[in-house]
Amino acid sequence: MSTSTAPAAAPAEQATDTRSTVPQRKVRGRGERGRAASLASHGVLSVASLVALFPVAWLVYLSLGPDKDDYLHPGGIWSKMTLDNYTFVLQHTNFFDWLKSSLIVSLGTTVIGVLVAATTGYAVSRMRFPGYRKLMWILLVTQMFPIAVLIVPMYQILSSLQLVDSYLGLVLVYCSTAVPYCAWLLKGYFDTIPFEIDEAGRVDGLSPFGTFFRLILPLARPGLAVAGFYSFITAFGEVAFASTFMLSDTKYTFAVGLQSFVSEHDAQRHLMAATAVLVAIPVSAFFYLVQKNLVTGLTAGGTKG
Repeated sequence: MSTSTAPAAAPAEQATDTRSTVPQRKVRGRGERGRAASLASHGVLSVASLVALFPVAWLVYLSLGPDKDDYLHPGGIWSKMTLDNYTFVLQHTNFFDWLKSSLIVSLGTTVIGVLVAATTGYAVSRMRFPGYRKLMWILLVTQMFPIAVLIVPMYQILSSLQLVDSYLGLVLVYCSTAVPYCAWLLKGYFDTIPFEIDEAGRVDGLSPFGTFFRLILPLARPGLAVAGFYSFITAFGEVAFASTFMLSDTKYTFAVGLQSFVSEHDAQRHLMAATAVLVAIPVSAFFYLVQKNLVTGLTAGGTKG
């Protein structure tokens, strides 16, 4: 009996050993990219990053040239780099007046614009009053008019209100541009916040304003960060309105102050480049403060509404 079972066990064991030596093929999970696709995507992103960073690096490089015509021969800047352009801009121009004006206008636009846009977006998201849909479409239509068409009527309005050459007038003008977009953005974000939170606030005795300020706004912080960043950038880099409504040299913003380096017969591009680099510092600082909430705010508002 032992001699008849031993030959049968040997082939079975041999077959098991043969199957164990066959290499197992790795099955790629759903959504997992292969090595070639990963290398290609990293390569494309690297090229895109270089394309985005090259103008900034080139501007910094040109700002180190001591002569206004160095941009025509950029290769010679390397041997004579200097920080004299920055020293001249800080000491012999109205740089700090431009900085003060830009911060007043930009921060004022951010605070007022985000507050108005948040209340508008929340009202349309939560309340059903006559014409609430038309209100949002009207806000969208206001974005279709070019700046050249709006300058004349806005100047007449500000002149009648005696707000020409004033920070408040320019802030209100920028709010007319920032509020429609921010209202749409925040309306979509408020739609993602459950209605039960509003009901819980009312059960606890909060008024609609109390519910909005104490419960909804803290939850909408990412959306508010995106709206604030958009409002700040809109006011900080705008030229047409600022150059039209601001008449005093000391009230120029950075965007208008940069034009003082270019005249009909002269162009001090080395000083303009140095000023542009300095101008980017406040924007970069503001971006650093809100960047944690930017991605969340940009994506959450598009999930509903």
